Amino acid sequence: MANQGQSGDRGLEGLTAAAKSAAKSAGNTQGAQKGLPPVHLWNPPFCGDLDIRIAADGTWFYMGTPIGRPALVRLFSTILKREDGKHFLVTPVEKVGIRVDDAPFMAVEMQKDGDDNHRVLCFRTNVDDWVTCDAAHRLRFEEADDGGLTPYLHVRADLWAKVTRALYYDLVDMGEERMVDGQPMFGVESAGEFFAMADAEQVRAAL
Repeated sequence: MANQGQSGDRGLEGLTAAAKSAAKSAGNTQGAQKGLPPVHLWNPPFCGDLDIRIAADGTWFYMGTPIGRPALVRLFSTILKREDGKHFLVTPVEKVGIRVDDAPFMAVEMQKDGDDNHRVLCFRTNVDDWVTCDAAHRLRFEEADDGGLTPYLHVRADLWAKVTRALYYDLVDMGEERMVDGQPMFGVESAGEFFAMADAEQVRAAL
């Protein structure tokens, strides 16, 4: 289950208690944002890997079994941290490694305020965080296995949410062509920022 680490011995119960304690103190801790624990300020010792996996569809597993308590998933999501491309659950006293198949979050709902140049897009994640797509929370588009594109939204501190296929189609419907560094690009605007999806000529050829 773990690499002979302290948290491997304590398992889910000990980590849950530590996460709850961190959550209670988050509101009174300098550096905390939106009620989230200030994990960026914590640098505890690494205590091994815990058998927790976040699947590509956003489902959390513990020892191969889905974690069926949304409140617990939400709690663990608040102590997520990414370092050197790896994901960890972090408390002030310990850090345990977990596996993430793709992105740790899913963007499952989108709200649009305004139109065209005044459009602001807000996304809800699978753990009920709302994220406004802007310069600090950017959209990026990666080529998918089927030849299409998969969008990702920056949530916080190098943690990303994969945007569902249905919402991707909504983004395409709102898309437009613009010149980016002298190159015609197809993309979408939110909060005054233009997020390029692909070369506009390739998009036209595919339609």
